[in-house]
Formats: sequence, C-alpha cells, structure tokens
Amino acid sequence: MNRQKTNYSVDLVLTTLFFIVAFTGLYMHYFIPSGIQRGRYVVYMGLTKATWIWIHSKAGILMTILVIIHFILHWKWIVCTTKNFFRKEQCELEKAD
Repeated sequence: MNRQKTNYSVDLVLTTLFFIVAFTGLYMHYFIPSGIQRGRYVVYMGLTKATWIWIHSKAGILMTILVIIHFILHWKWIVCTTKNFFRKEQCELEKAD
C-alpha cells in the first residue's frame, strides 16, 4: 500500500472512531443515568450501560493508537512546519511521486 492510501486509511478509521467516541460519550452523558440501577436490567437503545461503556472505552483506545500512528506518518511535516514557523529560512518537504 502506498503512503497516500495508508494516510487516507488511517484518517478514515480515525474519523470513524472519533464519531463513535463522541456519540457514545454524549449518549451516555445525556440519556443514561449515572449510578447503579438495583434490581433491574436496564437497556438503552438495545445495549446495556456496561456495553455502552465498553464500546466507548475500546473505541477511545483504538483512536489513541491511531493518533500516534498519524503523528508518526506525518512527523516530517510537523517538524518542517514547526521550523518554518520559528525561522526565517524555509524548510521544504520532499514532493510525493
């Protein structure tokens, strides 16, 4: 897989995970009551509270891993842009084939 397809794939999965984490976080905050419900098995949109938390946590962990991969893939751009911001001489990146 070439670099452009790798970047696109990482960014696409990262964006998808962001929306999953955002949706589950907002849903749990606004629609699932805090605390433990005693004596009853409560389901929210077909999933238990524990399942919502599990999905939110696992998607957040995967998103963190992909952010690190994203930084690694774009490290040269980050360094060059930072140098350009603080120096007068310009740093240039190699052009992709």
